[in-house]
Amino acid sequence: MLNATWLETYVTLTETGHFTRAAEKLNMTQPGVSQHLRKLEEQVGQSLIAQEGKSFTLTPAGEAVRDLGLSRRTEERLLHNTITADDPNVGEVRIACSGSFAQLLYPRLLARIEDAPQLLIHLEAAPQDAIVSGVLDGRFDLGIAGQDTGHPRLNAQSIGREELCLVLPADDADETVTFESLEDRGFVAHPDGFAYADDLLSLNFPDEFAGADRMKVRTFVNQIGQIPSPVAEGIGYTLLPRSGIEAFSGRNRLKIVSLPHRRYHDLWSITRRGTEPTARLRAILRIAHDVAGEIG
Repeated sequence: MLNATWLETYVTLTETGHFTRAAEKLNMTQPGVSQHLRKLEEQVGQSLIAQEGKSFTLTPAGEAVRDLGLSRRTEERLLHNTITADDPNVGEVRIACSGSFAQLLYPRLLARIEDAPQLLIHLEAAPQDAIVSGVLDGRFDLGIAGQDTGHPRLNAQSIGREELCLVLPADDADETVTFESLEDRGFVAHPDGFAYADDLLSLNFPDEFAGADRMKVRTFVNQIGQIPSPVAEGIGYTLLPRSGIEAFSGRNRLKIVSLPHRRYHDLWSITRRGTEPTARLRAILRIAHDVAGEIG
């Protein structure tokens, strides 16, 4: 490998055609330029210039080394441009969030992709633990989680909150909802539903609610987008974050019940500490922030 410093000095010398001007351009002394030339010639094993008084011409070996130096300059410039380029419309962003939030976020991301053909967005619905571990090990660039983990290798920023909601059919005529009336309907259960019940129903029906394991379950649904469907058809009730309700295609067939005590879940953006977010990631963060603000 030719010494990069000596090579750059030599290329500058060939461009200026004069030792003094090359020294001035490189902020060096003239003897320093001459020394670099001699060392480069020793490394190549051949003379690179033929001096004629105060001027010089390049030997065939000198022309080849000059061309190599110019080529390296071009390659380094291209490398620098690639490394420093930070185009918000180019590259990949990998995101993880809850299934309910994903339903609202994804249509916004699709709109972003339509405007940026060179932008690749990977969105994965995942539980909280998987979101945090995925950001930590680099599988995800961004996580939207329900709490600040306080992990020393993660940055967490509050982007909003969303309400945990009790959902009934839109045509339900009951003005006052009791736990007994809910039990008569039966619960449309889902993987997070029992934890939601312990959270929200215990808060609003402390005397009647005996725990999620004692609830009457009418049906169980594993697909987040299908959880409101039985309720929209008049079968049972369910508990969901507001994002899971607002994203449902039959939203007008659902009713969110106003309870005396409301419960909110925080929303936090999580990224790895010590890395500056790319322009494309910052753009996605703004979209997630906007979505969180609309359901907060």
